Amino acid sequence: MATKVTWSQILAWRLRRQFVSGGDAPDAVAVARRLCGVQAQVASSAQLAVAVRRATPDHDEIDRALWGDRTLAKTWIMRGTLHLVPSDTLADYCATLSTLRFWEKGSWQRGHGVTADEIAAIVDAVPRALSDGDARALTREELVEAVVAVTGDAHLREALSSGWGALLKPLSRLGELCYGPPRDGRVTFTAPRAWLPGWPATLPPYEEAGVRVARAFLGAHGPATPEMFDTWLFGGVAKKAVLKGWFRALAPELTEVETDDGRPLLALTEHLDDLAATRPSAEVHLLPGFDQYILGAPRSLAPLIPPPLKPKVSRQAGWISPVVVHEGRVAGVWEARNGHITVDLATPVPQERLDEAITRVRSLLP
Repeated sequence: MATKVTWSQILAWRLRRQFVSGGDAPDAVAVARRLCGVQAQVASSAQLAVAVRRATPDHDEIDRALWGDRTLAKTWIMRGTLHLVPSDTLADYCATLSTLRFWEKGSWQRGHGVTADEIAAIVDAVPRALSDGDARALTREELVEAVVAVTGDAHLREALSSGWGALLKPLSRLGELCYGPPRDGRVTFTAPRAWLPGWPATLPPYEEAGVRVARAFLGAHGPATPEMFDTWLFGGVAKKAVLKGWFRALAPELTEVETDDGRPLLALTEHLDDLAATRPSAEVHLLPGFDQYILGAPRSLAPLIPPPLKPKVSRQAGWISPVVVHEGRVAGVWEARNGHITVDLATPVPQERLDEAITRVRSLLP
C-alpha cells in the first residue's frame, strides 16, 4: 500500500528543499546543484533566482563562479535552454541528454537549412576550432569563421549566423561547447575539456549518468513520475526505453506515494520520513520568471498552478512569468518596473506576508 501525502505537504517540502523557505543556500553553486540547474535565458532572472535563496545575497558571485572559480558552467542543456549548472555535474547532464540526437532527424535539418552531411561537419569542426590553444574562447563570429576554415564550406557561414544558437546546441549536449568569459561585452564559446576543472576524458555512460540526474531531480522536484522528469529534461520526448531504464535502475531507492487526488508518484525513500512530517506552508514568496520551482513541474500540474492562472504563468514563446506563491501554490503573477513591484493576484493572499515578500524582492532588484 502506497504512502499517502498531500499536495500541500509536497509543495511545502519542495519549497524547503529548493531553499525558498528559509533562504539558506550557502552559495550560488549549491543553489544550482540542488535545483538541477538555474535557467539563464534571462540573466536577471537567474540572478534573482539565486538571490531569493540566499540569506546574504552576493550580486557578483555568479560571475565569480563562472569566470573565476569555474565552478559553474553556462550552456544550452535542459530542453535546449541556457542554464547554469555546477561544473562537476555538466558531464552527467550532457551524457543524459545526448541519448536524444535530435540534430540527426531530417525534419530538424530541413527546418534549419542544413543537410545531414553539413550538421555532421559542424559537429566535427567545432571541437577542432576550439582546441587550438589553452581554454580558447571565441566569439560567435570567430567560431563561425573557424568552422568555415576547417570545413571549407562557405554555406555554413550563413547557416551558423542565423537562428541564435540552434546549430551549436548539439555541441553543448555532446559536451563539446559551453560559454566562455565575455569579451568586450560579447558572448564567447569554449570547450569544457579545456575550460572546466576535472572535465572527464570521455562523457560518463548514459546509463549511469541518467540515474544520477534522475536522483538529483527527485531530491528537489519530487515526488514525481518518469514522465514529469522527461518533461523537465527533454520536453517530453525522451526515448521511452532509455527513460524506463534509468528508473528501473533507480527503483531500489524509490518508494511509491499517493497524493490526496489519487495520483501515484515516486519519492526517494531516504526523503520519505521528512516528506511525511512536513507541514503545509503558510508562507508567501515572490519568485522570478523562469524559476525552477515552476519549471521543475509540468505546467499542467493543477495543485501547483491553478488552471485559470496557467495562461498568465506560461505565456507565448515559452515565457514563464514571475509568480506569487502562497501555501506552495501559485496565487498570481508580478512584475517590476522602475523599482516598483505590482502584483496581479487570482486568490487572496495575507497582506502582511505579501508586503514582506515584496519588500525583500525589491531589495534584491538591480
